[in-house]
Amino acid sequence: MSDSGPEQSASCMSLVKAYIRSRKGVILAVEIAICIIILICYAASNTPGYLGIAITELILAVIFFVIFAARYDQQVPFIHWGWTDFIRAAVGGGLFIILSIVCLIRGGDGPGIAGSVFGLLAGILFAYDAFITFPTLRKTHTQAATESPDNI
Repeated sequence: MSDSGPEQSASCMSLVKAYIRSRKGVILAVEIAICIIILICYAASNTPGYLGIAITELILAVIFFVIFAARYDQQVPFIHWGWTDFIRAAVGGGLFIILSIVCLIRGGDGPGIAGSVFGLLAGILFAYDAFITFPTLRKTHTQAATESPDNI
């Protein structure tokens, strides 16, 4: 039995370090951090009923960070990871913006308002993530031949 445990963990750590230096890695790391801040703010609020979106988006951001950092997206080709990430970011951005506007209009205590402000920032960040993901989804289209193969 080969002892490749430390080598695998070192290569895994180097993959994570390399991924966090990329633009997408930084965005996902900031999304995770801002979701944790929103989670703390809404949990400290008098009405902690708005935790669902922050928890869901935090879990999804962590899952996608792990998938992209470990390059599992290249090992599972039957899922279109680009569209999946785009839909996650677009839905998260829309939900955070709507939730934050509702919480700000409703008013409330300090932690709820702070969570709403961070929620607006998260909505903008998620929308930016969807914005930078979309161009990678478009593929170049090759023009079809105008003549028939039989030259008729």
